[in-house]
Amino acid sequence: MKLFETLEKGTFIARPNRFVLECAVNGKIAKAYLPNPGRLRELLLPGSMLYLVRQNSPSQKYPYLCVAVEKDDTPVMLHTLLNNTVARHLIEQGRIPGLDGAEIIRPEVAINSSRFDFLLYHKGREVVLEVKSCTLFSREIAMFPDAVTLRGKRHLEELASLSGRKRRCAVLFIVHAPGITYFMPEYHTDPAFAKTLLSVSRDIMVKAVSVSWNKDLSLGKTVQDLVIPWEVIRTEARDSGSYILILQLKKDEIISVGNLGPIRFRKGYYLYAGSARRNLSQRIARHQRKRKNLFWHIDFLRHYADVCAALPVRASADLECELAAALDKIAQRNIPRFGSSDCSCSSHLFFMQDDPARSPQFIHLLLDFRINRLESLLP
Repeated sequence: MKLFETLEKGTFIARPNRFVLECAVNGKIAKAYLPNPGRLRELLLPGSMLYLVRQNSPSQKYPYLCVAVEKDDTPVMLHTLLNNTVARHLIEQGRIPGLDGAEIIRPEVAINSSRFDFLLYHKGREVVLEVKSCTLFSREIAMFPDAVTLRGKRHLEELASLSGRKRRCAVLFIVHAPGITYFMPEYHTDPAFAKTLLSVSRDIMVKAVSVSWNKDLSLGKTVQDLVIPWEVIRTEARDSGSYILILQLKKDEIISVGNLGPIRFRKGYYLYAGSARRNLSQRIARHQRKRKNLFWHIDFLRHYADVCAALPVRASADLECELAAALDKIAQRNIPRFGSSDCSCSSHLFFMQDDPARSPQFIHLLLDFRINRLESLLP
């Protein structure tokens, strides 16, 4: 299976908005349309190799279409609109365990007020199938989604309501990366989706497979049936754990920080490691508000700074000090004693001159705490 006849290569520069990329192609700066609404922060790093298709139609706004990106010398398919094409091929070839022998009755099936990707016939029953494209992965584990998906949550709820004796319902996650063993919902970013997936897992079939892509973007031969570790998900997907708050100061400031007194803060980015043993979402929401009583050290800085991101690391363990130690290794400097009055850490606030979202070191750190850490909990 090969999706494109002609491909060009480009180098990622920036992402001005969700569906547009700036890239370098043959030594020139060009724009490409990106048919993928995900955050893709671990894939779209400066210098990443892009797979592009030239768009020659006058109706196309941009000269290129970005269809894939290279990670660890392997293409990762980004074109979400082609995910169903891949699913159809796998189903017709009998390569989805649990759905082998299924016949596609029709795609894009409308039931009540909802629309699903496929209606199948399998072992004497209709099967309503929804397919999701997954590009968030690291080492052995893949996760979905990489951004909050109210639509995805609604699909799960609707599938569960339609499932019964005469009709089965299923959701299939296609992970576009080889070498993956496990699949989990990304409960750090979208706990509501993870909670819903857990609640419907007894009513619908939940399947995840990984596929690989060759350099010419032909589909690889291996389709791996992934393990979904439900017990680990139940233990870890909770509203507690740690977080990284990323703030930006747009000019130098001298700020009086509680008992620390006046501190000179340079303009740039500040990364704060915190934790909440319960109600983690409420703690993060408090940090995002400017109007509040100033109590913690971070409150005083937040009064002057803009929030760029609040990144939870939901876990059954308290990882705050480990997170602070990891941030200290990649930051330019720390602010002594900031946020660390109740532990032995030198600081829980760290300075970076440039945006951490464009730093491979920071992205790898986030993957380690959100995904790779879980390997030690798996069977």
